[in-house]
Amino acid sequence: MSEFTSKEKKILSEHFSNSDSDVFAIITPQQVDRGALMSRYSRTDKSMRRIFLDEFLKNKNRGEEFYNRVLLEYGDDSVAELGEAQIAIEGLSNIAVKKIEDRRIGLSYLEKSSRYVAWDKKTNGQYRFYREPELMKSKFADLYVETCNFSFDVYSKNIETMINYVREKYPIEKYSFKDSKDGKEKPFSKLKDEKDIKSANMVYRGSTKAKALDILRGLLPASTLTNVGITGNGRAFEYLLTVLGSSKLKEEQDLASKIKKELDVTIKSFVRRADDKYGKALQTYLKEIKKTSRKIALKEIKPKVLSGIHTKLVDYESEPYAIDKIITSILYEQSPSTSYENILIQIKKMPKEKKMKIIETFAKLRANRRNRPSRAFENTYYTFDLLNNFGMFRDFHRHRTLTLERQMLTTDHGYSIPDEIKVLGIDKEFKECMNNTRETFSRIRTKFPEQSQYVVNFAYNYPYFMRFNLREACHLIELRTVPQGHIDYRRVAQQMFREINKVHPNLSKIIKFVDLKEYDLERFESEKRTEEKRKSITK
Repeated sequence: MSEFTSKEKKILSEHFSNSDSDVFAIITPQQVDRGALMSRYSRTDKSMRRIFLDEFLKNKNRGEEFYNRVLLEYGDDSVAELGEAQIAIEGLSNIAVKKIEDRRIGLSYLEKSSRYVAWDKKTNGQYRFYREPELMKSKFADLYVETCNFSFDVYSKNIETMINYVREKYPIEKYSFKDSKDGKEKPFSKLKDEKDIKSANMVYRGSTKAKALDILRGLLPASTLTNVGITGNGRAFEYLLTVLGSSKLKEEQDLASKIKKELDVTIKSFVRRADDKYGKALQTYLKEIKKTSRKIALKEIKPKVLSGIHTKLVDYESEPYAIDKIITSILYEQSPSTSYENILIQIKKMPKEKKMKIIETFAKLRANRRNRPSRAFENTYYTFDLLNNFGMFRDFHRHRTLTLERQMLTTDHGYSIPDEIKVLGIDKEFKECMNNTRETFSRIRTKFPEQSQYVVNFAYNYPYFMRFNLREACHLIELRTVPQGHIDYRRVAQQMFREINKVHPNLSKIIKFVDLKEYDLERFESEKRTEEKRKSITK
């Protein structure tokens, strides 16, 4: 017999996907009520739908009242995770978007791509870059604007030239495409069907344009305005707001206010603490962390300017020790009643050959890169010291199941110049742009160390370190060496594999799907797959 009357079922149909099954979706329109229902659910023996009928239906402000009491009075942080929102931010700099994307848990991002979108468009006759308020009020205003304009000028004027060069170097006749009649791959010249020819041209144009924009993106300054969409829960947004609010940059402070204003429209109850005494205290704490660490660093650490690019493994465990821990973890769940310690003692006594066979067995189980190794492979870590261009860093920065720490963006460590720039003969112009930036940066940084970052180009090298376990190494290296990846990060991910393989030759066998080859048009095969999917959907 149903728990609900016919009248109650009719009411419930507007707030829940069903009233009969023990699995149902909450569709009540108010976000605050959805979260409050989930939280109240854990504090009573009533069913959720009964809670709604008894407590929420008659009081339209029940959800709001619940949060006022639980979240504010008792500080139950997990409750704030029950409210979710999607925020779009348009026209923020690449400095600010990286600060936002530093948040690892509770938020997901989609950012405008420098690979598929050209950044040469103007708005009201001006290139789209952030005009930093402090700089625009200073004696450096004209210099800052002129330098950013020059970077955009060099970038913009060479887009068509670079696309033409790429298409001349990699002509369409060199590549094969699927013939819709027999399903076979054929050279472009052998295609007869007009739709196939049109489709092939679309794939080719997309992959060659992406290649050209990849090559030129190093000219863009960090002030370049981008767009980002953020999906996340209230707790994560609340922390993001405090981080932005504690920044020394006006842009990031303003973003905190703007994001809070929009969240108040959607999940106000879940982010209320961001600007109360709790939020202010957290901002003060974050400022003190930076201030204190900087004070100690300036006193204790002697600077050493780096040059060139490098990918160096600087911290890891001995392989025998790591293997013992990983095999112990592999066997723990399925072992008869015993302790981790007992298994580890026995594994340490196991012959080396038998241990290698266990590792190889689990490596063989992986049929493709989406078959991730089990959590057991999280039991050993690698720390990489990295120096590569800022444009490439932006791609690695998207990996968040790891520890990443970075420094401020400067011109101190030189820059990367793509081979194609040299071959095309625009390296003199490229270098002029970089030198112009370096001179401007040097003049601004003395008085405005934080704000001076905006003028630095993506091509300038950037120091940071990444620490991750073997399971994440597997994901990162296999993903970042796929053929369609940017050549810069493909080479760094390939070097990461070689470094791990050098110190852990047996454990690195779990990284089965690393691609160590080089490709002409990185996006070509991916564009072909996308076009095939598009055609199948159209059919």
